[in-house]
Amino acid sequence: MVWLAPKAGRNGRPPVLSDAAIQFCLMVKVLFGLPLRQTTGMVASILSMAKLDWPVPDFSTLSRRQKTIAVQITQRRAPGPLNLLVDSTGIKFLGE
Repeated sequence: MVWLAPKAGRNGRPPVLSDAAIQFCLMVKVLFGLPLRQTTGMVASILSMAKLDWPVPDFSTLSRRQKTIAVQITQRRAPGPLNLLVDSTGIKFLGE
């Protein structure tokens, strides 16, 4: 996954984080039913557990960019736990 945004040749301040990074944060938000401020904390914890020194999007960045990115997640059917695996190959969500 490309976490940092590529250089854009447009006017204005370029985005720091890629759409994939924002979509990952929004997926964590939807899957765990978290508010945006708690989502940033959880993503920071996931990145620190993976020993990655990547910037975490703040509340205002997520709030602004969630309007333009559609997160495609089906409804969870099982009320049971959701397993989140973090290893050297990336982050995996396991469960139904």
